[in-house]
Amino acid sequence: MDSGFSALHIDEIYVRRLREMNITLPSEVQAESIPAILDGKDVVAQSQTGTGKTLAYVLPLLHKIDADAKEVQAVILVPTRELGMQIIQTVELLSQHGEIRVQSLIGGAAISRQIDKLKQRPHIVVGTPGRVLELIKLRKLTMHYVRTLVVDEVDQVFELGSMDEVEAVLKGMQRERQVLFFSATMPDPIQPVIQRWTQDPVYIQVNPEQRTAETLEHLYFVCEPRDKIDTLRKIVRLYNPPAAIVFVNEVDDVGEVVAKLQYANLSIEALYGDAGKQERAKVMQDFRAGKFQLLLATDIAARGLDIPHVTHVINLDPPIDADHYVHRVGRTGRMGKKGTAISIITPRERFIINKFAKTLDVVIQEKEMAYGKVYDAGQPPQTPVSPGRARRTRTASLQRAQSEAGAPQEAAGAARAQAQPGRTARFSPAPANQSKPAKPAVKPAAAPAKKKSERELKRERKNKGAPRWLKEKQNKST
Repeated sequence: MDSGFSALHIDEIYVRRLREMNITLPSEVQAESIPAILDGKDVVAQSQTGTGKTLAYVLPLLHKIDADAKEVQAVILVPTRELGMQIIQTVELLSQHGEIRVQSLIGGAAISRQIDKLKQRPHIVVGTPGRVLELIKLRKLTMHYVRTLVVDEVDQVFELGSMDEVEAVLKGMQRERQVLFFSATMPDPIQPVIQRWTQDPVYIQVNPEQRTAETLEHLYFVCEPRDKIDTLRKIVRLYNPPAAIVFVNEVDDVGEVVAKLQYANLSIEALYGDAGKQERAKVMQDFRAGKFQLLLATDIAARGLDIPHVTHVINLDPPIDADHYVHRVGRTGRMGKKGTAISIITPRERFIINKFAKTLDVVIQEKEMAYGKVYDAGQPPQTPVSPGRARRTRTASLQRAQSEAGAPQEAAGAARAQAQPGRTARFSPAPANQSKPAKPAVKPAAAPAKKKSERELKRERKNKGAPRWLKEKQNKST
């Protein structure tokens, strides 16, 4: 048996494609989902981000497609354009040189071009709920022959308010249909939708208690709000990740953060929902190609992204809840690889990190930076000594040692001179570091002046202003 996928009754042509993609063994969610989907059962699958959920439904879908038919047979609904394009890329890689055609129907793109491409009779459609429903209402897309509908990242689709559109799409399908829901988290409000549109579904939960990958390291740094950008800059300098995703909460903050980090000579570009289709596509293409180091993104823009060389996820703003934290940090540490999740918070946001750690049952360590190193909070490293200071310290120590060694030698020479009276003792100058006796700081007081008589004082008053020769004459006569 060449591969573990063969045991799941995956066609050998796809097994070879997977081997070319360096995928040889199925993950747990793939091993449980693929047989159920091949049997035609409805599936509700919950598994951690980065565990291979896309392949878990794409592989059995490809087996169910009739390549000779000219109708759309499967529809995959996604919350974002980036996730949709990623799924299309996976389908195209697996069906390379095959006859299975796939098309994207993403909102924000020119609908006229999408209508033209539908004339090529794709077998699989990948799109956002709003655009797919729009084309159905225009009668450019029919759900009559669609046998399987997949909703990927179902919690995000629900959060974006697109669940009504999903249900409208489901209404256009035949009764004999297959519905698949996939996500890393399944909030309670989704359960009524699952009950309405599935029949005896197979529930698949892979380590529901372990909501983040075990290979992830969780860290956080505390700083004042005004220092967040500078802290991010230091983190990037110290860790120097080959590729990292930086998350912010608000779209309005994206331009400011990019400008400041680019001014600090960091390699960063932004990905956010308000950007144009071509701009977003170019940013993702360049990031995958490694043309810049940091991708700044919002939660919606980066949902479901699978970029193998991403080693770090940095939360410049803390996520709004634990579920968003799970999806953010799931952009790294995927399929058993190691990854690092770093959050930058203010002192007032510390309780948020504590809540995430308790809810997700993970350890999130507090770290600090100093002297170009990262260390555990409260345990700063020793202050490094500069080379110049080290040389000065060694020189001073050597001088003290020489001075202390010279004192006993002089004392021994004096003793020898006293023991031999016939010899004259050699004069030994004082050590260089011995100072001369200090002069007295206070001068001795002058002798008290002799008190003058009344007669002398009277004569001085009379002589005041007299010529010198007269003063000398009077003094002589006195």
